[in-house]
Amino acid sequence: MLSPRLQLKVAQKQILTPSLVQMVTLLQLNRLELRELIEQELTENPVLEEGLAVEDAELTAQELQSLLEKERSSDPADQGVLEALRGEQDGEGEGAAAGREEPVETESSYPDGSYPEGAAAASASEGEAAKETDPFEEIDFGEFFNEYLDPGFRTAGQERPDPDSPTFETFLSSPVHLSDHLQQQLSVEVLNDELRSAAEAVIGNLDENGYLRMTLEELAESEQMPLHLAEEGLRVVQLLDPSGVAARDLKECLLLQLADRAEEDSLAWRMVEDHIELLDGRHAKELCRFLKAQPEDVERALALVRTLDPMPGSRFATNQAQPVEPEIFILKDGDHWVIQVSDDGIPQLRLNRGYRHLLERNEQNDKEVRNYVKERYQSALQLIKNIEQRKQTILRVCQCVVERQGEFLERGPDYLKPMMIKEIAEEIGVHPSTVSRAVSNKYCHTPQGTFELRFFFTEAVQGMGGNSTSLFAVKRLVKKIIDEEDPSKPLTDEHIMERLRGEGVDVTRRTVAKYREDLRIPSTHQRRVRK
Repeated sequence: MLSPRLQLKVAQKQILTPSLVQMVTLLQLNRLELRELIEQELTENPVLEEGLAVEDAELTAQELQSLLEKERSSDPADQGVLEALRGEQDGEGEGAAAGREEPVETESSYPDGSYPEGAAAASASEGEAAKETDPFEEIDFGEFFNEYLDPGFRTAGQERPDPDSPTFETFLSSPVHLSDHLQQQLSVEVLNDELRSAAEAVIGNLDENGYLRMTLEELAESEQMPLHLAEEGLRVVQLLDPSGVAARDLKECLLLQLADRAEEDSLAWRMVEDHIELLDGRHAKELCRFLKAQPEDVERALALVRTLDPMPGSRFATNQAQPVEPEIFILKDGDHWVIQVSDDGIPQLRLNRGYRHLLERNEQNDKEVRNYVKERYQSALQLIKNIEQRKQTILRVCQCVVERQGEFLERGPDYLKPMMIKEIAEEIGVHPSTVSRAVSNKYCHTPQGTFELRFFFTEAVQGMGGNSTSLFAVKRLVKKIIDEEDPSKPLTDEHIMERLRGEGVDVTRRTVAKYREDLRIPSTHQRRVRK
């Protein structure tokens, strides 16, 4: 019979402490994300403050660590903290006393009316100095800046602008999305409620290029509407601007644009409708034969097709290229490489002494207050240590990269050597996941350009003599061979494979085809240009 009972069991578990979790989190952040995290910590932790370390104003990490160690001993830890802090206050008090001036001797100090030698001259000079006023005190800076910021002539009846009024930035235009652009046009169309809902459903299912990737049956089923209503809604949207929007494939997109130009009976319409696979500019002779047209007519029709937009919605896309900000700089200084981890824009943290009085054991500060302040100091110290640990880990990884990729830094991308994350992790004595986090989303500025740190880690392709070449260099070699080929007689994948073997790279034909597809290079048939 089963019954509840207590049982002791010994087990080993690997538990990540909060400090270790924070260290791992900081390591994978880029500089912008690290800046945001530090600003959040500055807001939440009162004992952290931003600024360079100032003597007698910052509680150093060594002092705090010793005080926190005393907190774990049997002696009252608060007493040790108070003694350390009072000693510093005494030192500050002595310094302040030394900086104070001695009281000036006045006439009352000499009752017999006699002045010591030089005292009368000093008194006279002090009197003259008291009469002199600072010329800056006579300037009304408020009125000065009001006049300086005056936009121009203003009559007496006009008033200054209200500081609470909207600023100029409020009226700046914001990017218009494709769906907003279509909805704005749809709002002025005279439609019944059902047809308007169907058109809105079509707009809501368009991709960023303006295509409807789902079938009308799927749209009707998901929106619970009749199929004929979905077809009518699609026709309504296809009449909106930009021309060609809501097409289901490339052919329909181009035909919609030609119909918008009243080219239904043109040669270009026949080319798109019946021979769209030949519209790459390399099959003019075939088009002349199939369409029974003259070469000059085919060229004019091709020129018209080239003016069409195969992605009408892309002009409203907001996914623009974002500039990257390198965090690591690798520079050449003589015969040595110098690695710099930039701290620009990252707040410099220090510990504030302003809360030290809350550690005192008195009637005003109870145990909860002292424990809270102690916990905040521990958290702040751990954050500062983890930020420095992150910097040192990135620096060590970059040092290994420079040692292995020196030829790349000197001569260019063709000399990039194969390098694995596991190799760097073994060299610096950390786990591969730590190196992976250290190189994630971090950019490095080198004499060859700005690269992501992960760019330097590439697979190896075995050569004929047992040596290895980086995958990146092999792909560049494939692209170079294709760029130098005769367009009228393009090389096949097998010919490219033979060329690579002649360069000492042992690959198969299928591998060459895979590299070519990765580089988005067309096949031999598509690359051939007929004269």
